Amino acid sequence: MKLHVEDISAQVKTLDFAEPHDEVNRLLEQGPIHEYRVKRPFAVHLAYYRSGMELFFSGSLSAEVIATCARCAEDFSVATRRDFRFVLTPKSMGDLGGKDLNAEDLEFSLYEGEEVDVSPLVREQLLLALPTRPLCQEGCRGLCSQCGVNLNLTSCSCSKRMLDPRLEALRTLKLSRH
Repeated sequence: MKLHVEDISAQVKTLDFAEPHDEVNRLLEQGPIHEYRVKRPFAVHLAYYRSGMELFFSGSLSAEVIATCARCAEDFSVATRRDFRFVLTPKSMGDLGGKDLNAEDLEFSLYEGEEVDVSPLVREQLLLALPTRPLCQEGCRGLCSQCGVNLNLTSCSCSKRMLDPRLEALRTLKLSRH
């Protein structure tokens, strides 16, 4: 979604739109997080205004996401919602001339030109809304480490005693008591 900078005034304006999900899914496939897929375009509510040359944005997004559980490897659907805020400063004002960034500088993003594309910033907010480890349910029992059965659906007859095969040689040692 592109907005003309000259159309952004001191008066707060709102905008509701559906952000396409294809680019988010492409980012998820190429990045380190492969457990998620966005089902359909996601809803964005955006409020924005200008103060001097700085542009202020706030809003919320909601998306229907399919995730693969980190414990049982089953796909499940989850609704994701996130509130967000960000400030854009003109690139000419944000140029530090080779100086290092300080903590305050990291709170802002930069823009240049006559248009501001908020889509990359909104997509980033959706990625930040995703949990680092998706679970189908808090009490997910996962897969049996021996036979691979989904323990949420059925139980197995495998030995529940967990042994580390790297320590198996220690079982043959005889300890003498002095």
